[in-house]
Amino acid sequence: MALKDYSDEFKADAVALYESTPGATYKSIAADLGINRATLREWVLRDRERRGVTAAGAKTAAVHRAAVPSADPDERVRQLEARVAELEASERKLAIERDILRKAAKYFRRDELVTSRFQFVDDHRATYEVKRLCQVLDVNRSSYYKWLAGAEARAGRTREDRVLAEEIRRVHGESGGAYGSPRVTAELREKGHVVNEKRVARIMRTFSITGIRLRKRVRTTVPAPASGQVTDLFGRDFTATDPGRKLMGDITYLPLQGGKFLYLATVLDCFSRKVVGWSIADHMRTDLVADALRMAAGTRGSLDGAVFHSDHGAQYGSRAYADLCDQLKVTRSMGAVGTSADNAACESFHASLKRETLQGTHDYGDATTCRRTVFAWLTRYNTRRRHSTNGHLSPDAYERRHHTAKLTLAA
Repeated sequence: MALKDYSDEFKADAVALYESTPGATYKSIAADLGINRATLREWVLRDRERRGVTAAGAKTAAVHRAAVPSADPDERVRQLEARVAELEASERKLAIERDILRKAAKYFRRDELVTSRFQFVDDHRATYEVKRLCQVLDVNRSSYYKWLAGAEARAGRTREDRVLAEEIRRVHGESGGAYGSPRVTAELREKGHVVNEKRVARIMRTFSITGIRLRKRVRTTVPAPASGQVTDLFGRDFTATDPGRKLMGDITYLPLQGGKFLYLATVLDCFSRKVVGWSIADHMRTDLVADALRMAAGTRGSLDGAVFHSDHGAQYGSRAYADLCDQLKVTRSMGAVGTSADNAACESFHASLKRETLQGTHDYGDATTCRRTVFAWLTRYNTRRRHSTNGHLSPDAYERRHHTAKLTLAA
């Protein structure tokens, strides 16, 4: 099944893949990525609008063809004049953008970054076009107008928050300044206020009303491994009867020029060999494998009851990763130490990836090219690449056939 909610990184990679592929069409790229053609087109147009680039300009920038000077002196003069006019227009545009950003700097606060951008657009709409302001500040015009339409409602909520803040201060003061949001909420409810704890906590943060917190004892040394022995629940059986039952994961390195590396963590579904989660980073910390598992949870909707198999890498054995598995209700499984055969399916997958993307070269070049190449292969692997384990169907096609068969039996 395709992702319903795509991350900003996925969208950016998809747009970059389309813009950088000579002769690419929305239909061909969308098919490789397993998304709707209209969805890809919307992402590309929105990105071009944000950058202020036309369709012709975008493709011209990607290919970058140099203009051929004319042999006629008068024609060459006209070409140079046109070029000068183009450069002057570009310079004026950049000057306006610099002026907008300089004025906008004081509006940007970390706690209310999006709201402050909208406020800046509203305060300067008489000086600059709203479209240009939104492009420079990287905000959507429709979002700005939606924010503008809700000004009266926000003002009403702000007034209500101020009134409630006074009640919170009164309760907080009566407790000697000891109560935090849970106890303040309980007191307010007892006094007849209909309010939830999240709102109380937000108002307390906004108005700097804090309860007393005991200082935690600082530990300078925290053991990395999770407690408890993780057994092998797979027994080298990398098959499954339904999607989402058995998952497996591993980390591999992606060589770059100059002896540098990126690292890829993947999560495969044993049923169809679909890549349900992946993460690329320049490190091998626990966050790398955790992000891949979170993506898998988003792809499947839930991993409740699933078994995840890996090797004994430090990342998979860390306490943080064990806590994430508990949070997602995933049971961990690990093969024997130093035995690659216990995770052979993942080893084979990564070998195929490198073989088909590197195609005999020693590295991927720079990090951007590497990310784009691997991203394109992973998405095409799910949507189009035929897999021998699936009877030479792609993972997505194999899962669709399985789903159809179940519906037929149920009927």
